[in-house]
Amino acid sequence: MRVGVFALQGDVREHLHALTSLNVEAIEVRSEQQLASVDGLILPGGESTTISKLIDIFELRTPLLAAINKGLPIYGTCAGMIMLANEVLDAASGQQSLRAMDISVRRNAFGSQLDSFEAELEFAGSTVRAAFIRAPIVERVGEGVEVLSKLPSGAVVAVREGSLLATSFHPELTGDTRVHEYFLDMISESL
Repeated sequence: MRVGVFALQGDVREHLHALTSLNVEAIEVRSEQQLASVDGLILPGGESTTISKLIDIFELRTPLLAAINKGLPIYGTCAGMIMLANEVLDAASGQQSLRAMDISVRRNAFGSQLDSFEAELEFAGSTVRAAFIRAPIVERVGEGVEVLSKLPSGAVVAVREGSLLATSFHPELTGDTRVHEYFLDMISESL
């Protein structure tokens, strides 16, 4: 199994470390050729407006959409969730998501960097440690979207739709690999 981490901006190194700790071949993806060589892809957290612009600068929007349409398993964390969302309720000027998941998200829903926090969450039947940093929340979930995790407030913070997985939080920053393991199981099912 070979998993790519979209490496134009964001917390690429942390995802690569989480994958290699699970004995998975992990590569940085910055080109269409690298994208074509992976069995799954992580869209990391970072700055969603910047990621959106870099996708177009590097001419990767069309190849990414083609990979999504072919069923490539893709996992988006934080800004990656925003990039996968069908609707970004407070998109910055010029920001374009991939419109791949039937969800509506709100960016920076918990406030600024100073409002960052960690929490223990139920995720797909287990408890995970999650870091929230300027995180989005899912405000609307489409009919075919499975909710995998919510905060005690009821805010939806993890969803799956077919071969697409998205979390508001950063499991790669806590040392907890269970969400990555869940994603690897999705990739195994698709192979």
